[in-house]
Amino acid sequence: MGIQQDLLGNLRSLGLIAQVSSEEDLVAHLQAESRTVYCGFDPTADSLHIGNLVPLLALRRFQLAGHKPILLVGGATGMIGDPGGRSSERELKSADVVRDFVVKIRQQASAFLDFDCGSTSAIVVDNAEWTEQLTVIDFLRDIGKHFSVNAMIQKETVRRRLEDESQGISYTEFSYMILQSYDFVILNQRYDCTIQMGGSDQWGNITSGMDLIRRMNGRHAHGITYPLITNSDGTKFGKSMGNAVWLDQQKTSPYSFYQFWRNCADADVIHYLKIFTFLPEEELSRLAAAHGQDPGKQEAHKALAEAVTRLVHGEAGLAAALRITEALFRNTLAALAEADLQQLSQDGLPVTQVDGESIGLSDALVESGLAVTPRGEVTLGQARKLVQSNAVSVNGEKVMDESMQLTRATALYQRYYIIQKGKKSHHMIVMT
Repeated sequence: MGIQQDLLGNLRSLGLIAQVSSEEDLVAHLQAESRTVYCGFDPTADSLHIGNLVPLLALRRFQLAGHKPILLVGGATGMIGDPGGRSSERELKSADVVRDFVVKIRQQASAFLDFDCGSTSAIVVDNAEWTEQLTVIDFLRDIGKHFSVNAMIQKETVRRRLEDESQGISYTEFSYMILQSYDFVILNQRYDCTIQMGGSDQWGNITSGMDLIRRMNGRHAHGITYPLITNSDGTKFGKSMGNAVWLDQQKTSPYSFYQFWRNCADADVIHYLKIFTFLPEEELSRLAAAHGQDPGKQEAHKALAEAVTRLVHGEAGLAAALRITEALFRNTLAALAEADLQQLSQDGLPVTQVDGESIGLSDALVESGLAVTPRGEVTLGQARKLVQSNAVSVNGEKVMDESMQLTRATALYQRYYIIQKGKKSHHMIVMT
């Protein structure tokens, strides 16, 4: 794999550069030969979310450019909690929980990098391997002595917490910077890793690691950060109705994942296409021009949703997401597979569960909340009015009989009914 000569310029054009330790030095370093770069992921949950795609795909770009990526899973640092980007201390997880998270995240992240391509093959490491061997005395004597408290408290993430008198910062979180810096030292020693990448809130930790490599290894290292992604309205990226959009399809279904990207703001879509896809520059330019001319066609949104869903969930996941989307739009619900309906019941549609063999359609309209009056009241009278006005479909078929019974025997796969009110309001009834 040849070395891409303008990797840094390419990353900057995609909006993936926030800070660089020394741009001229780093450019020369990357162009001279294949290098090793790492990024850390702390196991704070049993799945990565779409915010984690930014560093994952950035590592992939380094690999495609001829460099070796290391994905570090923080089995040790995950026990501590990074104070960066937080106003209060994280809830600390037990060792067993963190170990389970590490295993799941290692498997999940492995799907985005090539682990069998010769000298640039990616590797996954867990910092618990070397951190758990440290005694307190060794930690303080051999590592801690290189850190000035005066310098540490000037780092932005620490200073911000210290200025908040109601919260402050515990020694536990204060020590996180030292542990992350030591990770860089170990990777530099074992794998000749000379570049650390992270979010812009990691700049203080990264530069501390560079300094520790100089002090302990007598070598020069580099740091690079990417901007923390936010939506155009300033809200935190990756939040959908208050919940993270996960990469694990058991937590966020492929359909809901696809819909997240389809429904992103017009102002964000081109930016996201650059960061989250590997579309060629010519196609990105074409989509940007098409979006500028007619945003309503949503050509850029469709390209984004398809590319990222394919990347995370594969062709089968994308096919299911497209199939469900088309069925809801065309009201051809009876053609859906049972697995598609399971996706919809997971997180794709609001759901009402029915414990029994049947429920009247009018009662279902009330229990689902679809039978709401203009005054905001949910009534049987409004349910009957909706049916009588030809505004209700059940599993894709118009219904005019307000006394209709939804029974297990006539349900899709003996479990599912999808009630549609008007053109866009859908609700799922699940027979339990």
